[in-house]
Amino acid sequence: MPESKVRKAAAEKKKANDRTQLAERRDERRRTVASPGSRQWVPPTFITVGLIGVLWLVVYYITAATNITVPFLTALGGWNVLIGMGAMAGAFAIATLWK
Repeated sequence: MPESKVRKAAAEKKKANDRTQLAERRDERRRTVASPGSRQWVPPTFITVGLIGVLWLVVYYITAATNITVPFLTALGGWNVLIGMGAMAGAFAIATLWK
């Protein structure tokens, strides 16, 4: 049995509607993808955190070797090594986010 022109027009209209919905979904996906330059904070942050860790250790070793008393550093004692190494490890963890 032959199809009527109304059915063909409705099918074409539905096909066109499906295409526009598919195009809209693609546009939404493109909008939600993060831009490649969105992690510009990573290099300055990991360099800063790493330098803080190194400087912490340097200051601790120099003050310990010369018997200079720095109130907070001297009270921490051996924990200063853990703090300095922890900051450097944190810098390494931050560096893994760099793209």
